[in-house]
Amino acid sequence: MAIAKAERLMNLALCLLGTRRPLSKRELRDSIEAYVEAFGPGNGAGGSDDSFNRMFERDKDDLRELGLVIETVESLDGDIGYLARRDSNRLPPITLDAEEAAALGVAAKVWQQARLAGAASGALQKLRAAGLPEDVDPYGPHGALEPRIPVHEAAFEPLMLACRDRRPVVFDYRKATAAHPEQRHVEPWALECWRGHWYLAGWDRDRGAERVFRLSRITGKVRSRGGRYTVDVPDVVTVRETVAGWAGEIADRSARIRLRSGAGYPLRAKATVVRELGGGWDELEIPYGHGLDAWLVEFGPDVVVLEPAELRADVVDRLRAVAKG
Repeated sequence: MAIAKAERLMNLALCLLGTRRPLSKRELRDSIEAYVEAFGPGNGAGGSDDSFNRMFERDKDDLRELGLVIETVESLDGDIGYLARRDSNRLPPITLDAEEAAALGVAAKVWQQARLAGAASGALQKLRAAGLPEDVDPYGPHGALEPRIPVHEAAFEPLMLACRDRRPVVFDYRKATAAHPEQRHVEPWALECWRGHWYLAGWDRDRGAERVFRLSRITGKVRSRGGRYTVDVPDVVTVRETVAGWAGEIADRSARIRLRSGAGYPLRAKATVVRELGGGWDELEIPYGHGLDAWLVEFGPDVVVLEPAELRADVVDRLRAVAKG
């Protein structure tokens, strides 16, 4: 069985590398002997079509996991085709010194408790095959370090693959102040971990603008969509700076709030001035930037905004929206 699968994957890879135009699933099914023997020609029964589609998707994912860059191309008629361009699948010889190998080893170790554990280990094996010296231990020089990046969100893996393969996606997203999720059509650019949370940066097709999404607020499955990106991916995707701006960490003004004593310690940590008012309340001055209203809402009745007036109005509007459900 293992030999048969390896032969099938090899033939699929050769077909994708040897073509000058995208090949449809039906063309690939009729061109690879293993598919024909298992499912018959491309005009077979519906049941065999479903079985072939499942096997083809698994084979395609396996080839991508092995490092083959497979492009998905949509024609003007809406038909989907596949090819692997030779220039995208050709790498120069890889030479790494001990320090570079150690850096890659630490990077791979970061993912050992996350969803990329298998991919990280496989990457090190590929580096060995590409010429990494056998006497270089990528983990050895930094054995005392135990870096970890936790990944608990189910959306991480499909979004990571979509960013890699440049595939548009659709998912349901619930904003912090919304009672129900909304469907979003996104061209994913990059994923980044910031303050213990994962964020996706991309182009929101519905809003026609760049947006950042917190993965923990994605509900349901992430679904892939065919077709190309409609907007060029920026050379540098500043996820962290964008999130910091939306979180109010990039601020040029101050806000004055009342905070219940013994509550709101994250707000107290950011306060530039704290005054005791008595009666179980304190007055704080905190940096005011975009997104501060959404953050203050999370503290509920423990926070009262004194000024500026526009911040107070935004917080009241958000609280009313939450109350209405």
